[in-house]
Amino acid sequence: MTVTVLGRVRAGKSLAWVLTFALAASMLVPFLWMLSTSLMDELEVFRFPPRLVPETLRWDNYAGAFTARPFGRYFLNSFVFATLIVLGQLFTAATAGYAFAKFEFKGRDKLFMLYLSTMMVPAVVVLIPRFLLIDTLGWIDTYAGLASTELVSVWGVFLMRQYFRTVPRELEDAARIDGAGPWRVFWTISLPLAKPAMATLGLFAFIDAWKNLLWPLVVTTSMSMRTVEVGIASFHGTFVFN
Repeated sequence: MTVTVLGRVRAGKSLAWVLTFALAASMLVPFLWMLSTSLMDELEVFRFPPRLVPETLRWDNYAGAFTARPFGRYFLNSFVFATLIVLGQLFTAATAGYAFAKFEFKGRDKLFMLYLSTMMVPAVVVLIPRFLLIDTLGWIDTYAGLASTELVSVWGVFLMRQYFRTVPRELEDAARIDGAGPWRVFWTISLPLAKPAMATLGLFAFIDAWKNLLWPLVVTTSMSMRTVEVGIASFHGTFVFN
């Protein structure tokens, strides 16, 4: 009886492993096919029945793709764009979040709720006003135009406010007794304790900036100022049959 139960358990585990590997293989096939076709010529890609292994490995396809557009410049633009946004959002979110969490002033909670309500406004709605503002300032097709309207994150301010509220007030009071002012209390006491939240915000800000397509597409006009996302989109549109 025991042997039969153990056999069934082992058979169940074996079946689970087989199904797991089959599922993993089904997920990997599209990536393997993409890698394989990237090393074929155009006629071989559309051959029937399809071949998983190219007859001739055409490594020059990669050289042609990377030289068809200035991708080096695109990556530089995306890195500068994302870095500026990370620095800007970390600064604005930390200072505003600390103010909303620790300072007492009239209408603070109502102002914060009004601030949070802007998260319900779709980004497309404010796209034209943002463009008109940047155009008036003469920042079209510049790093300033790319990053200036992305330096404040409502979600980031909310995250930092919630985190600063968990910082014990006794630590700040002890610093005030020693003669520390508001800025020193923020910089030397509260901000170092908020490193986990800052790291989280910085990571999300960088990812969002790196994959941002709509705003860089609108605010840039030259090839030299395009980001990676815009460059890939234009590359695909130009070479859609290749």
